[in-house]
Amino acid sequence: MKAWIGLMSGTSMDGIDAILVSFSGQTIQVHATHTTAYPDDIRRRLFNLSQNRGTADDVGELDHAVGSLFALAAETVIGKSGFPASSINAIGSHGQTLRHHPDSSAPFSLQIGDPTVITERTGITTVADFRRRDLAAGGQGAPLVPAFHRAFFSSEGEGRCILNLGGIANITYLPADNNEPIVGFDTGPANALMDAWCMDQTGRAFDEDGAWAEEGEINQALLSDLLSDAYFSRQPPKSTGTEKFNIEWIKTQLRRHPDLSGADVQRTLLELTAVSVAQQLPQSPGMTIFACGGGAKNRILMRALQRTCSPARLASTEDLGLDPQWVEPAAFAWLASQTLAGKPGNVPEVTGAEGKRILGAVYYA
Repeated sequence: MKAWIGLMSGTSMDGIDAILVSFSGQTIQVHATHTTAYPDDIRRRLFNLSQNRGTADDVGELDHAVGSLFALAAETVIGKSGFPASSINAIGSHGQTLRHHPDSSAPFSLQIGDPTVITERTGITTVADFRRRDLAAGGQGAPLVPAFHRAFFSSEGEGRCILNLGGIANITYLPADNNEPIVGFDTGPANALMDAWCMDQTGRAFDEDGAWAEEGEINQALLSDLLSDAYFSRQPPKSTGTEKFNIEWIKTQLRRHPDLSGADVQRTLLELTAVSVAQQLPQSPGMTIFACGGGAKNRILMRALQRTCSPARLASTEDLGLDPQWVEPAAFAWLASQTLAGKPGNVPEVTGAEGKRILGAVYYA
């Protein structure tokens, strides 16, 4: 049996999700999972770098430190699985995104987490740096998970939308007719703004289960201002990150609404996620939306999405056999398998790349 490890840390920068999986046809078998939390100091320094506050020394030091933590996550998930390291074909490491600027005059997407450290520590071939080849081919470099969604979640006869609710929300529409092209792009913020506002106002990293948001009320005037941002009406291909949707973006919008309570702002930010997703969904009668990512565990957000996305049915990727937390790390395990098989991992109609490309750099054990 061929086993693979996927390592993922998203824009929330809360820690590293590691999964050990095997693939057979359209079936994913999960053998072990583990999350390695970032130490507070590392998370603070990563956040500062993501907002362009730091030095070249910080980038170099954190590249090594994050690589060591990714290696630890891989070692831990191997230990939990009972598999010998020699049975693992490869590790697919997404790395930690610091900046994502696909639309600049010199497009780039920067992930750190030194893959050579992962290979040396684990003794396992590591595939990393997945985004740059797609960018070099004229694409956005994101989202990269739609190819995985198509391979494992598509269904003839039913239109499905996979909705990932990480720091940023992205959707993959899988048409009932497999001959039709899939659609995928970042719709805008999911948890990024809510997390940023929660930290700024309460010192907590996130609003657990949307409890604070539930205390507030939606402010329609603020919501209208938030939705007026040009990103939401842009046509895909498109991708975004915390370079744009961050605490300063919120505070700029709040200048016209200085008297709102913190809870009202939080509830409005939650509604922004729900409405911006709903407004950009493909129109497909009978479509089911399968949610994944950390936001799928936010009861208030899921309730809002059920309302805004109606009449589409809202479900969880759990119903497709994969826990919402583990979809993205499983995707990068699969992308590593594609790379080593010499197969493309991007979807050009999603990213806007000039064609299919084999993604990532391989660091052999």
